Amino acid sequence: MKIKEVAFVKSAVKPDQYPEYDFPEICFAGRSNVGKSSLINTLIQRRDMVKTSSKPGCTQLINFFLVNGDVSFVDLPGYGYAKVSKVLRAQWQPMVELYLSSRASLFGLVLLIDIRRDPGKEESDLVKWLESHGMPYLIVLTKADKLSKTQQAKRLAAISSQMNRDPGGIILFSTKTRQGRETVLDEINRLIGWQNE
Repeated sequence: MKIKEVAFVKSAVKPDQYPEYDFPEICFAGRSNVGKSSLINTLIQRRDMVKTSSKPGCTQLINFFLVNGDVSFVDLPGYGYAKVSKVLRAQWQPMVELYLSSRASLFGLVLLIDIRRDPGKEESDLVKWLESHGMPYLIVLTKADKLSKTQQAKRLAAISSQMNRDPGGIILFSTKTRQGRETVLDEINRLIGWQNE
């Protein structure tokens, strides 16, 4: 997938606010501060299209972006950040579950995990939900540049074991070095059933 044009469409919290187009959609999920917005910006080769922050818990809406006029990328709110109020945290799960279960044009989810952290209950619960609903997903380990190649291999082996997934099915990614960018785009192509362009 070659990224030619990207446009922010809108933010939403409930289905009647979602964009009405029916382009294939890929959403991005992960713990707060995992690097979700940075990953999307790296994929689309725009520095500030998706707002990033060093302060976790900033993405509190579902944000829709149109890529090349024919596919939608969706930035979901991060989860698991303790300092956000309980009320906000309680609102996020049903908001995200409603999106995942009701969006007919959703072709798959990209789950981001910080390579330096073990997957937690949230990741496990999300994967169980996705698998029980037959939703395809990718696992991407972010911030790979923070570790040496040897450390990356060790963490990949550990996380793939914890997630019960073949290491070959997990992508190492770095915003800084752009490691994994083309692989993620190729896998997104595969999820939406397009041949590599």
